[in-house]
Amino acid sequence: MSWFKRDKKAIDQATPPEERRVRTEGLWMKCESCRAIVFRKDLEENLLVCPKCQFHFRMSSKQRLAMLLDGNWTEHDAGMVSTDPLKFVDTKPYAKRIKDAQKKLGMNDAIRTAEGQLNGRPVVCCAMEFGFIGGSMGAVVGEKVTRAIELAMETRQPLVIVSCSGGARMMEGTISLMQLVKVSAALARLDEEKLPYISVLTDPTTGGVTASFAMLGDLNIAEPGALIGFAGPRVIEQTIRQKLPEGFQRSEFLLEHGFLDAVVHRKDMKAFVSNALDLLIS
Repeated sequence: MSWFKRDKKAIDQATPPEERRVRTEGLWMKCESCRAIVFRKDLEENLLVCPKCQFHFRMSSKQRLAMLLDGNWTEHDAGMVSTDPLKFVDTKPYAKRIKDAQKKLGMNDAIRTAEGQLNGRPVVCCAMEFGFIGGSMGAVVGEKVTRAIELAMETRQPLVIVSCSGGARMMEGTISLMQLVKVSAALARLDEEKLPYISVLTDPTTGGVTASFAMLGDLNIAEPGALIGFAGPRVIEQTIRQKLPEGFQRSEFLLEHGFLDAVVHRKDMKAFVSNALDLLIS
C-alpha cells in the first residue's frame, strides 16, 4: 500500500463521527475556489484538495496529525481546559462557547499535541483546530505549545507545528496576549538547544499566532493559497484606504516577498518536512 493511500485511510479514521455522518448526506461538494462540483470521494482520496483547481480545503487537527505522522501517535495534555477568567459575554457567554466547541469536536481546546514518528523519525507535532473558536490562542493553547517545546527539549526531538488560527482569543484579554511572549521565549530556548523547529502555515494563519510561533520556525512552510498575516486584508484596506495587490497575504505572495521559505502542496508536505529535518539534523 502506498503512503498516499495509507495516510488517506488514517485521515478517514481520524475524521470525527459528525463529519463522517455529514459525508453520507451528499455525494458531491462545491469547491470554494473554482465552484466546480466535485465528487466527494475524489476529494477525500486527494487529501481534501480539489482535483480540478488544487484548492486546499481545511483539515481537522486529527486529520493533520494522521497525514504527517506514521501510524499511531501519543497525545499529550489533552485534559487541559480553558477557564473563563473574565466571565466574558458577547452574543453568548464564553463558557458556553467552550462547551459547545468541546461537544462538537470532542477535544478540550484548539490544539492537539502529539508525539510520534514522521517517516520513521521521532517528532513532537502540534496541529491547530480552526473549528474550535476559530483556532484562537488562549491560555490553554499557549501552555500546550510551550509544553510541546519543553517535551521536544527533554526528549531531544524536532518540533513541527501546523498553524490554522484566527489569532489570540479575545475572550481571555491580556492573558491571551501573554501567550505570544511565553511561546516565543520557549522557542528561543529550543533554538539554544539546537533542536529544529518547522512551522507549517495553513489557511488561515493570522493575528497573534502569526505574530508569535507561526513565523519563528527554522523553516516556515505554507500550503498553497493560504491566508497568512496579522490583520486581515479588509482591515488593512480600511485603514490605509488603498486597494491591495492581487493575492495579497496569500502564501505565494509572501514567498515572493521573502516571508516564507517554501510553498508546498499537501500531497508533498510529509516528504518535504521529512527531507527538511534530514538537512537540519545532519
